[in-house]
Formats: sequence, structure tokens, C-alpha cells
Amino acid sequence: MNRSDIQFLFEYNRWANQLMLATAAQLTPEQFTQPTTFSFGSVRGTLIHILDAENMWRHLCQTSCVIDPRLTESEPFPTLDSIAAYYQREADDWQAYLNSLTDSDLEGILRYEVADGLRERVLWQCLVHVVNHGTQHRSEVAQMLTDFGHSPGGLDLTRYLNIRAGID
Repeated sequence: MNRSDIQFLFEYNRWANQLMLATAAQLTPEQFTQPTTFSFGSVRGTLIHILDAENMWRHLCQTSCVIDPRLTESEPFPTLDSIAAYYQREADDWQAYLNSLTDSDLEGILRYEVADGLRERVLWQCLVHVVNHGTQHRSEVAQMLTDFGHSPGGLDLTRYLNIRAGID
């Protein structure tokens, strides 16, 4: 895995997040916060979970420390606009961080403490996890949005490539 590959994955991640946010803007405030059977309760809760994880992992990759307090504890996110604004800042911060890395940095070991002990991961694997984690939860958001009558359409990498190529 090289820096260019990782940057591409994060460009896809940013596009997919923006698609979810744009589609969520079509919901009523009641739909946005309506409880569902998904893990994080609502469209709002799941979007915040994705953002919180991206923020936590960026800080972890940059500092080798789990951020405390987590974003979910420090930011109220009262509206979709407040969530979308933070997504934009977070994506910009990721881009700056990724631009600072070299290919050899990606092969380095990230060591960090969690409640059950020391973890060691190859950096590029952590970065791929961030995108994969977002994919999992965006699929949940997409189902919730579809259930509310606002399907975002395809979220897959092939659609993103088609859009980039101007053939969607």
C-alpha cells in the first residue's frame, strides 16, 4: 500500500460521506432523529458515530493516543449543518495528515494503549480500517434514508470511479 492508494481511498470516503450528508438533508428533522433498529439509533446518531470514529482514528494515527474526551462527548451537533461542517473540517484534516506521510511511514507500526492493553497495528491497515468502518455504517445510513423514501443510490467504489470519469 502506498500513499497514493491511501489518498484515493480517503477521497472515496469523503465523496461517500458527502453523499450521505446531502441525502440526509432531504429528511425532516423528525426523520433525522427518529429511532431505528440500527446500532446507533438514527440517521443522526450513525452519522455522528462515523465522524467520531474518523476523528478518533486521525488523532490516534497522529499521536499514538486515544483521544479523550471523544468527539461525541465534546460536541453537541444540534443540526445536520453542524455535523456536515465538522465532516468538512475532519476531511480537510485527514487530507493534510495523509499529505504529510511517506510510503515508508505507512509501513510503520502504530502502538497505542486501550483498556485491555497495548495494541500494535501497521499504519496503512489502520487507515484502511477507517474507510472500511465508514463503509459499514454508511450502508446503514443508506438503508435508513431509503426507508424514509430518500435513497442515496449506489455507494460503491465503482460508482465513485464512474462519477470521477464523468460516466455516471
